[in-house]
Amino acid sequence: MENKELERLKYPTGKFEKPNQITHEQIQEWIHVLEMIPKELENLVKDLTDEQLETPYRPGGWTVRQTIHHISDSHHNSYIRFKWALTEDNPVIKAYDEKAWAELFDTKTAPIQLSLDHLKAVHGKLVHLLNGLSNVQLKMTFTHPSGNVHVPLDENIGHYAWHGRHHFAQILNLIERKGW
Repeated sequence: MENKELERLKYPTGKFEKPNQITHEQIQEWIHVLEMIPKELENLVKDLTDEQLETPYRPGGWTVRQTIHHISDSHHNSYIRFKWALTEDNPVIKAYDEKAWAELFDTKTAPIQLSLDHLKAVHGKLVHLLNGLSNVQLKMTFTHPSGNVHVPLDENIGHYAWHGRHHFAQILNLIERKGW
């Protein structure tokens, strides 16, 4: 498979691009995406068979099951990062090895409903939290240890809205390609 095709399968919505200026309207749009992703994802995958769930979304990629569990794990970590940034002065967050997590027994075998339910709960709490943040709080930051990058919370909202859509599109593209 050509590199361009593989890249398109890996990043069907493109890579996250932070706007030059993040507006209130943009934040509200991102929060809405975060609110909708759990239900949209559940509707997308609810009728997939175990065999379909074991299909990688691209050559060398995670299976649909692993991708669903990854979204839940990643967004759980993100929720904690928001809380750290709101309660500590620019904390250095704990990164995690998402590839190693995707290879764990639970990620490879657990029913997807566990992560779908978890995602609903985490996003419910996250959306409630985000809707109550002031402009000052939206500019609070955490530091990601990879490159010591300071990440403002408003930007992190956009990143995780993109992240949910990104993985949703990977699964949707697979379903469309396979005619499921």
